Amino acid sequence: MRLTSTDFSDDGRIPSVCTCEGEDASPALAWIDAPAATRSFVVLCNDPDAPNGVWRHWAAYDIPRGWSRLARGAGRASGREPPKQAINDFGRVGYGGPCPPPKDGAHHYRFSLLALSVERLSVHNGAHCSDVEREARKHVLAETTLVGLFERL
Repeated sequence: MRLTSTDFSDDGRIPSVCTCEGEDASPALAWIDAPAATRSFVVLCNDPDAPNGVWRHWAAYDIPRGWSRLARGAGRASGREPPKQAINDFGRVGYGGPCPPPKDGAHHYRFSLLALSVERLSVHNGAHCSDVEREARKHVLAETTLVGLFERL
């Protein structure tokens, strides 16, 4: 399985439009070669370089198995229609773009795609990104990651 973006390459710089310095739009993502048994997908975005530990920027879940992409800005959706979206560490539903402390160096934003063996996750409305990730990891068939870099000067 492979995850790509038209907005940045693996280990490439995330454009400002996808960060707190721009429109805070989630990047365009596309994937190929999911296992045949896939019933749904989850997309996660985590910053392991955050000063106080992993910062969870996004969890989109219950993405139908027939989908192979999310358009730029998909993280602005209500969270009620596919994909469903969790509450991020900014306290909002949907995507919260990279916004590291100024002069903290480049942070590595891990966009992970999980192919799952279930159609829907057993999480409640108002679930946090960590809840979605914890439940999704019980059903992973395959996983791939795309890393984007962002730094505020």
